[in-house]
Amino acid sequence: MMISDRLQHTGLILSGGGARAAYQVGVLRAIAEILPAHEANPFDIICGTSAGALNAAGLATHADCLHDGVAMLEKVWGEFRSEQVYRTDWPGVIARGWRFMMTLAFGRLRRDLPISLLDNSPLRELLNAQLNMSRLQEGIEAGHLRALCLTASGYSSGESVSFFQGGPELENWRRSRRIGVRSALTVDHLLASAAIPMFFPAVRVNREFFGDGALRQLSPISPALHLGAERVLVIGVGGQSRRHVREKTVAYPSIAQIVSHIMNSSFVDSLEADVERLTRINKTLSLIPADVRAEHSTLREVDVLVMTPPAEVLDAIAMRHARLLPKSIRMFVRGSGATHRSGSGVLSYLLFEAPYCRDLMDLGYHDGCARREELRRFLGFDETQELRETPNNVVEFKRVDNSTAS
Repeated sequence: MMISDRLQHTGLILSGGGARAAYQVGVLRAIAEILPAHEANPFDIICGTSAGALNAAGLATHADCLHDGVAMLEKVWGEFRSEQVYRTDWPGVIARGWRFMMTLAFGRLRRDLPISLLDNSPLRELLNAQLNMSRLQEGIEAGHLRALCLTASGYSSGESVSFFQGGPELENWRRSRRIGVRSALTVDHLLASAAIPMFFPAVRVNREFFGDGALRQLSPISPALHLGAERVLVIGVGGQSRRHVREKTVAYPSIAQIVSHIMNSSFVDSLEADVERLTRINKTLSLIPADVRAEHSTLREVDVLVMTPPAEVLDAIAMRHARLLPKSIRMFVRGSGATHRSGSGVLSYLLFEAPYCRDLMDLGYHDGCARREELRRFLGFDETQELRETPNNVVEFKRVDNSTAS
C-alpha cells in the first residue's frame, strides 16, 4: 500500500534495551500474520532508539514487504551470539577492561582511542552485512515509507538528536533539548543510537560524539508526531513491574543492581511517562468542542497502543539463560552481581544469545497474538468472510477507516 492510499499516517516506535529488543521481533511477527502475505509495511513512519533502532532499520529497509523485514529480523535474532555484538575473546575482553581501568586511574594517554568496557566492532560488521541502507531512499521514493528516524544523544550539546530520512515535505524541528535533523542515515547512526554508556564506545556523527539515544530522551513519542504520525504503536522492552509491594531488603544494592536501575530509568521510565502524558492530552482534547479544534490544526488526538512486557519477566528469562553468557564476559561481570537475581537486569540487556532471544521473541509473539483483534482494529484491518485463493489458504483482509473500527 502506498502512502497516498493510507487513511492515516501510522507510526511505529521501538524503544531501546539491548538484547531485550528481541521481544519486539515477536510482536512484529504476530502483526505480520495479520496482514496479507505481500502487504507493505503498515507503518510508514518508523522510529527507533538504541537496539530498537536496529530493528527499525531492518523494517524500513524492507518497507515494501513487512513479512520480508520480519523474517530477516527473526533470522538475525534467532541465531544471535554475543560475539556478533561485542568481542568475547579473552585477549579482547582483558585489553578493553584494562584500558578502561587505567583511564579511570590515570586519565587518557591517547585521545584517539575509544573508551568503553566492551568492544562492539563485531556489531558494525553484522550491520554492514545484514542491512542495505540504500534501500531506505528506494522505499521513500516508491511511496512505501514516509520516514525512518533514529535518535541518539549528543555528549557535547546534551541534546537528544533525532536523525531522520524521509520525504521532501518533512522539515527539521527544534524543541527544548531535542531536535530533528534530516540526514542520509548510515550504520554510524545506528551504532551511535545503540552506544550504551560505559559499555559501548561513543560514535562520531558529523561534528559531535553520540551515545545511546535513550539518554535524555524525555519525549520518545515526539519524533513520530513531528513526522506526521496520527496514530502510534509503541513496542517497549520492559514496562512497570506488576509487583506493587515494596520488598524489605537487607543487603546493600550491588553494582549491577544500581547499573540496572540507571538503565531502566533511561530505557523504560521516559517512555512510560510520555505515553501517560499523551493519554492525558488526548483526554483533555476530547473535552474541547470539535469546531474549536477545527480552527487550530495543531490540536489533534493521537491514537496510541502500547505493547510491553513487565521487566521482571524479562529478568527471570535472562536468569534462566545466564550460563549462556560467554565465560570471559561472565567472569568480567560476576563481581558486579550481574549473575545474581538482584542484578539480572544488566544480564537481560547484554545476553545476546539465541536461546534467550528466541524466548523473548516467543513472549512477544504470544503477547501479540493475545491482542491480535486489538492490533487489527488499530491498524485499520478487518477480516472478510471469504478466504483468498492461495496455496496456503491465507486469509484476505480489507482496510477500513480506523475511526469506525475502534
